Amino acid sequence: MKRVRVALCAGWLAVVAGTGRAGEETVVLRDAPGRDLTLARCVICHSVDYIEANAPVMDRALWQKTIRKMVDRYGAPVTDEDAATILDYLTAQYSAAR
Repeated sequence: MKRVRVALCAGWLAVVAGTGRAGEETVVLRDAPGRDLTLARCVICHSVDYIEANAPVMDRALWQKTIRKMVDRYGAPVTDEDAATILDYLTAQYSAAR
């Protein structure tokens, strides 16, 4: 079942990527430890625009809850070790308290 969800996310991403609109800028995540892993895992199902859009209201607890939801509900291929690295990155770089 997880493979089906991941395949659907990947397919959706391919469709969305092919429908780019003129004038939109590409979001580039801040360069810091954990960026590459965060990018690799998150873009499987959605753009990183969501990270910047949600950052003003997020703190460590909310990022952790969001990561858990992505894994548990949507089947994101994220190990516990990956989740810890992503959480540290998002907390340091994209939290309201930053």
